[in-house]
Amino acid sequence: PFQATQLWNSIIHALHGQVEIKRRRQHLRTYKNCFTGSNAVDVVLSHLMQSMYLSRNDISRLKGVRVCQALMDHKVFEPVGAKLHLFKNEKETEFEDANTSLYKFVNSSLTTLLPRKNKDNESLSPEQICKQKTKRHSKVEELLKSINVHASLPPKIMVNDPTRLLSKRVIEDVWKQQTLLRLLQLIDVPFLEDILVSSVKTKPNCFGKEDLIISNTFLDREIASSLNLPELDKWLCAAIECLEYFPDQFVVMVSQQLPQSTNKPCSLNTYKKILFGTIIKYYSQKKDCLLDTQHLDIHSGIIELIEKGKTDQALEASQLYLKLLTPNIREELHRLLTFIAIASESGGYKLQKQFENRLVIIKTCTKFILQSKTLSKPQAELLTQFLMDNHADLLKTPLTLLELTSRKLESLLEGQDPDTNSGFTFCQRVTAKEYEDQNKQTNQYLLALVQEMDSDPTIPSKQKKKLV
Repeated sequence: PFQATQLWNSIIHALHGQVEIKRRRQHLRTYKNCFTGSNAVDVVLSHLMQSMYLSRNDISRLKGVRVCQALMDHKVFEPVGAKLHLFKNEKETEFEDANTSLYKFVNSSLTTLLPRKNKDNESLSPEQICKQKTKRHSKVEELLKSINVHASLPPKIMVNDPTRLLSKRVIEDVWKQQTLLRLLQLIDVPFLEDILVSSVKTKPNCFGKEDLIISNTFLDREIASSLNLPELDKWLCAAIECLEYFPDQFVVMVSQQLPQSTNKPCSLNTYKKILFGTIIKYYSQKKDCLLDTQHLDIHSGIIELIEKGKTDQALEASQLYLKLLTPNIREELHRLLTFIAIASESGGYKLQKQFENRLVIIKTCTKFILQSKTLSKPQAELLTQFLMDNHADLLKTPLTLLELTSRKLESLLEGQDPDTNSGFTFCQRVTAKEYEDQNKQTNQYLLALVQEMDSDPTIPSKQKKKLV
């Protein structure tokens, strides 16, 4: 009856040890010690796949979201930011598998479901205490069964987090290795040198740190006071998210251009026109585009998959490629893609009277994301359009990568040579018996062929010798 609780607690420990907790900014506000919803789902799925009794089961991302929902319902972690205030009086909060949803751990989450000692237990008999604990564990077991992750526990198994025995550097190297190998399966990359070198480098930015983007705190109040609005829509929120990666002087310029708060607030289109113009101006003057030109082979491979209609493979290849980018470039690219996806909607703010928003966005913003003399303009626009349409899924980790990485980590824990088996096969593997059977059949066919030639009177003896 206690195995379900062991699994539950191991998931909590895995979350505490593996999610990326850092200072983050959202809507020009800073939140300390938080993590994203998509990162939490990745960790949960990776942990479940590393468990020996779940590695062969089909674990979808939806089930990982349900596990995270159960963890949040039991106060393991809670949302932060606007979402916390929005659901403050609600009984249930919906967990979101998104990079823009922030969460933080509750202080008592490590002992959420562990048996606790209290004064009442001191007066209870051992049998009564055992009944209380069994009832508590039964609730946990029932919860895990309801989300289909506690399907078939072996009778004697200790649930532990195997990655605790490996250093953080080793785990990161395994993730990077498996990402590259999986990427090689999807697209044809002739050389890996540029990928291996550039993925280690940190692209310089004007902030000096990846976590702290805008250090000037008065800028928050300046823009907040300029936008004299009761509530920001998704268009303005996405635009402000992009501003967080801009230098201070650009944010000051926006604050000065926005109309000051008065009794007669300006229309939404006035604010959107200023913000859109600022974003376009900033990226127009940048010398480098967001996607590194050294990764041209990867870009070409993804475009080829899109052109052939293999959108699922193209999306997975894009997800793998983004994992090779540095965190600050990956986050900035995702925010820009989110903004242009919202701005390209036909029912939103009209960017130009004579053209549709989608056409204006693709023609204008493609050069900010990708520039190459090798790729044609339609190819670059095709990749931008694909990334924009799938921006919500780009930062998610493919299930195939999670499974392959879990197997690799398990083989390392078992002491196997990491170079012996990469975990990938580019041909069909057969058993030893199948190989012997095929070998015998081949010999039989060859012998029958020789006998047939030898008995054929139409073939000259010299020709027979040559054929044999």
